[in-house]
Amino acid sequence: MFIAMNRFQVKSGAEAAFEKVWETRESYLGALPGFIEFHVLKGPQAEDHTLYATHTVWADRGAFEDWTRSDAFRRAHSRAGNETGESLYLGHPKFEGFEVIRTEGRSDGAA
Repeated sequence: MFIAMNRFQVKSGAEAAFEKVWETRESYLGALPGFIEFHVLKGPQAEDHTLYATHTVWADRGAFEDWTRSDAFRRAHSRAGNETGESLYLGHPKFEGFEVIRTEGRSDGAA
């Protein structure tokens, strides 16, 4: 498996606008080969920003790379901004990619 993450430092006061972008955004991920799941994560608050991350799980790195070269990727990212056009971020999102070397789940099947 491969996990692709983007970390966003969202300006203080822009959290609701950032969350709205993700709630209303068409991702086109569901029909892609190798796609497993996607999450938007809200992290800690600092003085000037709140940390968010997107977390996408893929069958392997190749499936993720295929997504980044696809028309679906271009469509999803063409409408990634907010309604005002003003930047919600301190700096650019930071990408991090991880090869999964071990996975463990609950043995009793409970969530």
